[in-house]
Amino acid sequence: MAKLSVQLPPSGGHVSQVAVVAKNGISIVESNGHSQIQSSKVPYSLVHTIPGRVRLRVPRLRRDADYAQRLQVLLEADALVTSVRIKRAAASLTVTYKSSKISDTKIRSHLGYLIQAASEVIVLKPSKQQPASDAEEKSWPGMQLSALATALAVLGGPFGLSIPPIMVAGTIALATLPVVKRAWEGIKDERKLNIDFLDFMAIAITTVQGQFLTPALMLSLIEIGENIRDRTARSSAQQTLDLLSSLGQFVWVERDGEKVQIPIQDVQPGDTVIVYPGEQVPVDGTILRGNALLDEQKLTGESMPVLKRKGQTVYASTLMREGRIYIAAERVGNDTCAGQSIRLMQEAPVHDTRMENHVLKIAQKAVLPTLLLGGAVFATTRNPARAASVLTLDFATGIRVSVPTTVLAALTYAARRGVLIRSGRALEKLAEVDTIVFDKTGTLTKGEVAVVGVKSLNGATSTTRVLELAAAAEQRLTHPVAEAIVRYAQERKIEVLPRAKWDYQLGLGVRAEIDGETVYVGSERYLRQEGIEMNLNGHQKQATSVIYVASNGQLQGRIKYSDILRPESQEVITALLTVEGVEVHMLTGDNRRTASAVAAQLGIPPTHTHAEAFPEQKATVVRELHEQGKTVAFVGDGINDSPALAYADVSVSFANGSEIARETADVVLMQNDLHGLLEAIEIARNARQLIHQNTGLIAVPNIVALAIAVLFGLNPLAATMVNNGSTVVAGVNGLRPIFKSRKQKSLPSAG
Repeated sequence: MAKLSVQLPPSGGHVSQVAVVAKNGISIVESNGHSQIQSSKVPYSLVHTIPGRVRLRVPRLRRDADYAQRLQVLLEADALVTSVRIKRAAASLTVTYKSSKISDTKIRSHLGYLIQAASEVIVLKPSKQQPASDAEEKSWPGMQLSALATALAVLGGPFGLSIPPIMVAGTIALATLPVVKRAWEGIKDERKLNIDFLDFMAIAITTVQGQFLTPALMLSLIEIGENIRDRTARSSAQQTLDLLSSLGQFVWVERDGEKVQIPIQDVQPGDTVIVYPGEQVPVDGTILRGNALLDEQKLTGESMPVLKRKGQTVYASTLMREGRIYIAAERVGNDTCAGQSIRLMQEAPVHDTRMENHVLKIAQKAVLPTLLLGGAVFATTRNPARAASVLTLDFATGIRVSVPTTVLAALTYAARRGVLIRSGRALEKLAEVDTIVFDKTGTLTKGEVAVVGVKSLNGATSTTRVLELAAAAEQRLTHPVAEAIVRYAQERKIEVLPRAKWDYQLGLGVRAEIDGETVYVGSERYLRQEGIEMNLNGHQKQATSVIYVASNGQLQGRIKYSDILRPESQEVITALLTVEGVEVHMLTGDNRRTASAVAAQLGIPPTHTHAEAFPEQKATVVRELHEQGKTVAFVGDGINDSPALAYADVSVSFANGSEIARETADVVLMQNDLHGLLEAIEIARNARQLIHQNTGLIAVPNIVALAIAVLFGLNPLAATMVNNGSTVVAGVNGLRPIFKSRKQKSLPSAG
């Protein structure tokens, strides 16, 4: 569905793309656990509800077609809604929604808001005049005209049909206009004669002489090259990434002692914002009251949730795991920490994405000498055909076809291997990479908590019993460690015992009655607080995090947990470290101890390990490496990685990474496997080798033919056949990546 704008009447004074805003301050007020509509104008009633679907009766639908249309648009534009069905005759509205993202109670309040808002908003149909893309702007039918010119030249030449020369020449002239335009722009803007000027001269001379097949074939190859180059390009204009769109559309705030749900765009610094479990924090601010277990991984890269209390700072885009907090909003929208990360990304230098191969630059430098040589041949022989042959035998046409063909073939092959490389420039830079910087959490590691060991600290208790008690106490809790313990027990076929009376203390642990025993599972501080004697025998200092288990007043054991490495991380890092001249760095928001332990496990030296790095520090590290003359690839997957991704020479992310990381990345590993990085580098380096081969395939025959043309003379059609023939051979050679079938994960040498 096309995006539609929603505009308020003049008194509303607010315009938004897919935000819903009401004219007369319509809001949802929570009172004693029930939702009420304030300033309600549209009555409605609940007919039926099940998780994921709700059916409402809205009498106004039956009599007001415009209202029904507006409501349909608003609901379809809503990120929480998956489908909408309106039956006007029955005044029925059925909505299916993402039950994993919003509760049944909240969706009813949310839909009530939209039902009221639909009576006030004005839906504007999208303009028919959409911004033209680069491909659309190139409206001149060059390919069709050059193909027509070639067909007419063949029919009127080798086939001997009586086609008026003026028709063939006119078609060639029209097809040459894009070449003339580019040649003129080179003279006007760059103050130099470019390859297009050379092509124009050769086309003009041979056309005037009536050798129509020669210029027609030249034009066809030029247009093929230009079209392939455009296919390999990625637009340099990045779409604006709006932080607000990732946070949901509505926010609960406390105003005049009441809880009111308002559009996120209306939140102002100073508002008291309320955040419930399962919601993302929408602002940066300070906790006024309440406790919360917050998952800050998207922002800081820290895999473990952190407990925040009154007086501590919280940040937008972090996820509320448990608790409920009231926040004094200090920074909103793009002024938040997450918003600044996006701004850093947007301010990063935007590189030209059209292929600027060094071989093509050499060909550009050969333009003037070729023109002078052609002029000298004409001055000596007074034969324009020999001069045209010299001008025809340039390297540029072959390079302009073979290089983009090789790039496009490599990109196609990479896509088949599950690696999306967005541009020719990214492929070229990937082949030159000598420094690879990895984010830790979610990139080198799985980004989720996992149990790594269970140990009994009581000779009378087995490790199985320790795990059994812990899993029973932690069942149905939403804390990541609790989920990891239960999952670990289930994987080992350990029965999760029933849990009787239990009490969970946020950030500390849980007490539960299991098998007639009082079981405590939690931190060392929690167990000491509950009177458990913690005789740890020197085990309290661990490289990984630990949770303790006690029952009936005695310490029974401990469970170690950590954010474990991806299965392929060790192999991939080892492969990269064995390539001569390649440096591997690791960046993370984790503390120094955790970062050093992971780096040591992977073989990354301490000097290349950067801990406690927020987004701006990550971008700084990448910039500093770049300033040292390194060609830097950055691999990351979160909001906190987007500035570093933007500043890297080539950026790599995963298909399941954050939306911002995927949009920023030059390379996306569609299979979410780091082996794809090895394949991407191999594909890029093989493409570079193919380009060098193709340069030789083009240069050698053209140089030999050029010598013959200068010294002995060469028919322009023969010169075109040599030039075009070498181009075709190089182009076919460039397609070799597409025909590859066997999977290779080893890297070629850095050279």
